[in-house]
Amino acid sequence: MIATAKTSDRYIETVGRRKTSIARVRITPAAKASYEINGKSIEEYFPTRELRITAGESIATSKLTETKFKITALLKGGGISSQADALRHGIARGLIEYDKELRGKLKKAGLLKRDPRAKERRKFGLKKARKAPQWSKR
Repeated sequence: MIATAKTSDRYIETVGRRKTSIARVRITPAAKASYEINGKSIEEYFPTRELRITAGESIATSKLTETKFKITALLKGGGISSQADALRHGIARGLIEYDKELRGKLKKAGLLKRDPRAKERRKFGLKKARKAPQWSKR
């Protein structure tokens, strides 16, 4: 006999990235919406309202109000703002796996872009990545 998992027990796992931040996101359909980030609630992990709005922007854009999700994420690397963007990217990717119809809406909002911009490395003989020491003629 083959055991089949119910769709409510099934979760979707995706990865979101921005700069050097990586978010491993698990989306599970649940009775009420909740976030758990590195074992903390979203209010504990992201202290400012703007970061919480950024992290939840994918769900707000998709307008999936009738479906609630439990979102569990492991965030590593980068700064706190970059981590919020990586979480948003991971959630957007997960929502597409949940419902293929959302792709157009999320893509139009720009939530599926990776945003690879990162700090350029310092080169030998320069003060910063491109800033050269002051030049004097004599």
